Amino acid sequence: MSLTHFDSAGQAHMVDVSGKEETAREAVATGCVTMSPETLALAQGGAAKGDVLGVARLAGIMGAKRTSDLIPLCHPLPIAKVSLDLVPDPDLPGIRVTATVRTTGRTGVEMEALTAVSTACLTIYDMLKAAEKGMRIEGIRLLRKEGGKSGPYEAQP
Repeated sequence: MSLTHFDSAGQAHMVDVSGKEETAREAVATGCVTMSPETLALAQGGAAKGDVLGVARLAGIMGAKRTSDLIPLCHPLPIAKVSLDLVPDPDLPGIRVTATVRTTGRTGVEMEALTAVSTACLTIYDMLKAAEKGMRIEGIRLLRKEGGKSGPYEAQP
């Protein structure tokens, strides 16, 4: 199998998508930040820096929109929708983050969804690190993608 971001000489390059049809595309990614129950309580409304989940949601949206500025070979895309669900989970304990990104274009939005989750998780860490430096960002992965030549993908549980 050849990797699309390398030419026949092994040089990195941006994939030429000009010959592809524009199609509706969607990607869903997830990850979590694990923390102590006490820190989770702060995240749910008691943090001195304010609304942790609201700020992390905005950061995730901004991260998705700036993906091509962060990942060298990503195409800038006209993103139609970015949504983030940040759900406190006492069983972790921590916060589960899920991002959904949509566009109509010639390439997928998997990297945008993964960047949205990563940025939201990093923001949660940043806002709560004064309470707990040992938090862990874990399990960031693509759950699902639709659209494009390669067809649908769904992660195995």
